[in-house]
Amino acid sequence: MVMIKELQSEKEILAAFPVVKQLRTHLDESEYLEFVIEAQGKDRYKMLALFEEDEIVAVIGFKPMVTLYYGRFVWVCDLVTDQKKRSKGYGEKLLTYVHEWAKNHHYEQVALSSGLQRESAHRFYEQKMDYEKVSYVFKVSLKK
Repeated sequence: MVMIKELQSEKEILAAFPVVKQLRTHLDESEYLEFVIEAQGKDRYKMLALFEEDEIVAVIGFKPMVTLYYGRFVWVCDLVTDQKKRSKGYGEKLLTYVHEWAKNHHYEQVALSSGLQRESAHRFYEQKMDYEKVSYVFKVSLKK
């Protein structure tokens, strides 16, 4: 049985770390927990897990936003399926769930960024999920 559930308690959030770590390799468990809790409190960040039986096999994190460019939209911050469970439609299920959440909460679009090297993810977003490539994302580190 497959089930999607929002993760809210520290215990639930920590249970997702082994899967999230596969995408966010730079984070240790304490940073991860700190960032999720802060984002939930300050940015309305939501983290959902897709369970197969009682095992977390995929995780999505998103937040509703408003900007002049996109208007009212949902930004997908994180989407990862356990590497042992890929190509079973779990990412599609989670992203479709977020699309429905966005519609139900009166958001007009869903957007995300994806690392340049993640070509198979790009094919998934464009070919399977009908996303279009609309920009590049730039960043600068302020740590010196």
